[in-house]
Amino acid sequence: MFSVIFPGQGSQLVGMGKEFHEKYDLVKDLFKEADETLGFSLSKIILEGPKEKLDLTENTQPAIFLLSYSIFKLIKEQFNIDLNKANYFAGHSLGEYSSLASAGALNFSDTLKILKIRGKAMQSSVPKGEGGMVAVLGSKIEIIEKIIEGNKDKYECFIANDNSEGQIVLSGNIIDLEKMMTDMKSNNIKNIRLPVSAPFHCKLMSKATMIMNNAISQLNFKEPNNTLISNVTGKEIFNAKELKILLVKQIENKVRWRESVLFMINKGVTQFIEIGPGKVLSGLIKRIDKNVKVSAINSEEDIKSININE
Repeated sequence: MFSVIFPGQGSQLVGMGKEFHEKYDLVKDLFKEADETLGFSLSKIILEGPKEKLDLTENTQPAIFLLSYSIFKLIKEQFNIDLNKANYFAGHSLGEYSSLASAGALNFSDTLKILKIRGKAMQSSVPKGEGGMVAVLGSKIEIIEKIIEGNKDKYECFIANDNSEGQIVLSGNIIDLEKMMTDMKSNNIKNIRLPVSAPFHCKLMSKATMIMNNAISQLNFKEPNNTLISNVTGKEIFNAKELKILLVKQIENKVRWRESVLFMINKGVTQFIEIGPGKVLSGLIKRIDKNVKVSAINSEEDIKSININE
């Protein structure tokens, strides 16, 4: 059994997908369609930068989706490998949108548009400089939960991502995060500020939730061709109606990536194929279970080396 997984924000790189774009008309056409759909040259930002522009959340989210979806289509149509035979599709945060578009639950142009809205809404939900995120390394989630609970009169921080054994991401106001970072350091817990300007996946995103609730309600979702895994529950999504509800909830809820991966492994998945820029999810999965087979697809050589365990 195998699963196809799609990365989230943080995997972007100027020039990502250049090899595919130069060689394959299918990818060129999708990049061109994206530019026309959004009304600006997203493809130029992806291929040429500048980095500051690509790193803007409202550009990053549709950009990573565009590349992930392009690679997925290329594998299917140019290399005759049908990844829709996968038992599960899952994505990390915005990667969940890549998974549902690839599974046929939402069309390409609607996914681009909703991610542009999502990125802008998340970026502007908290004034720039007020919120942030912190990566916690080498600690267990129970310990971090205990610190948050035991100090709620001093500060308010939230677990945004439960990524793997030993990697948790926190969100909150900068002042609160700094207080918690001091507490963690005194407990010898390694932590580092992340280069993001908003506190994603926590209740400080409430303005973004309102915007996304309105935008998602207007979209036409189809029943997916593959079983999708939700970031919110860490389990499978059963129908298009539930999918809409969970995508809205996803904005303020923590990403249960570790739980999602364990759920798929417990259902018999022995192989994960990561579609999109970088190898972030592949690294996380290896930390969760070093016995599963993991491959990240970033080049033509990577595609040629795909060997599916069915």
